Amino acid sequence: MANKSELHVVLGASGNLGSAVVRELVKQGKPVRGVSRSGKAELPESAEVMTADASNPESARRACKGASVVYNCTNAPYDRWPELLPPILEGVIEGASASGAKLVHADNLYMYGPVEGPMTEDLPYRATGKKGKTRARMAERLMEAHKKGEVRVTIGRASDLYGPGVLLSAAGSQVFGATLEGKKVQVLGNLDVPHTYTFVLDCAKALIILGDRDEALGEIWHVPNAETLTTRQFLQMIFEEAGKAPKIQAAPGFLVKVMGLFNPMMRELGEMLYEFENPFIVDDGKYKNAFGGEVTPHRDAIRMTLDWYLRKK
Repeated sequence: MANKSELHVVLGASGNLGSAVVRELVKQGKPVRGVSRSGKAELPESAEVMTADASNPESARRACKGASVVYNCTNAPYDRWPELLPPILEGVIEGASASGAKLVHADNLYMYGPVEGPMTEDLPYRATGKKGKTRARMAERLMEAHKKGEVRVTIGRASDLYGPGVLLSAAGSQVFGATLEGKKVQVLGNLDVPHTYTFVLDCAKALIILGDRDEALGEIWHVPNAETLTTRQFLQMIFEEAGKAPKIQAAPGFLVKVMGLFNPMMRELGEMLYEFENPFIVDDGKYKNAFGGEVTPHRDAIRMTLDWYLRKK
C-alpha cells in the first residue's frame, strides 16, 4: 500500500473526475499535484497546481516527476477522441514510466460495444463506432505496456458519471440543472430499460484504491456502483429530492439519427445510442470481491449533487 508521503499526480485535474480524485486524495492527507492543460483547475489550497500538456512527452515527464502514482483522468472534445486521445495516452505512459510510478487509467465502457447481459471485465472489445474503437485501442496499448514492463498499469472503468462538478454527461447539467430550473430534463433513448449510473465521488475513491493496491496492477476493474435502476426511476429520485414536478423530454433513437444529419454533436451521440435503447448494466463484482463494495446510495448521491448545483447558481 502506498505511503502517505508519496506524491500522487492527477492528470486532467480540471475535469470533473480529475478534480474529484484530487479532492479525495487531499482529504486522505496525501500530497497531490493536480495537472491540467489550462492550469485553471479549482482545487484545494494544499494541492500543487501545474500546467502541462500531456500529449507532449517532455511536458508529461515534467508533470509526473517524483510521482509514486499517476492518475490519467485526461479527456478531449467528444468529437475529437480518435485524433487527440491516443497521443495524450502516449505522453501519459512516458511520464509515468519516467518517474517509475504506477499508472491508474480512468476509462469508460465504450470498447465493449453493444452487449447482451451485464458487462464484465472479460468481455471482448466489439465496439462498432470510432469512439469505442479508440477506447479499445487505448486499453490494449496500456495492457501491452504493462506486460512489456514499460509501466505498471491498472484500469478502472465507470459508466455514465453524475455528481458534484459533473456537467457534460448523460446525467449532467441537462438533468440536474434543468430539474432545479423547472425545465424539461433531456435524455436519450428508452427511459424504461435498466442503466447503470456511476457517482463521481465513488469512482474517485475506487481509482485511489486501485493506485494503493499492487494486486490491482495488470488488471481491468469496473468501479463499484449503487444499484442499477431504469433511467425513469433514477430521474424520479432526482425530482423527488429536488421537490420538483417531473418534466422529461426523451429523444428516441430515430430522432437522434435524423438530427445527426444536421448537428455534429447529435451525430456523435448517435454512435452511442445503444447504451440508452437497451439494458446497460455493469457487473462490478470483481472489484467488490477484491476491495470491498462500499458505495453511496443513489438518493444520498443525488442530494449531494443537487446541493452542489444549488451552490453553483
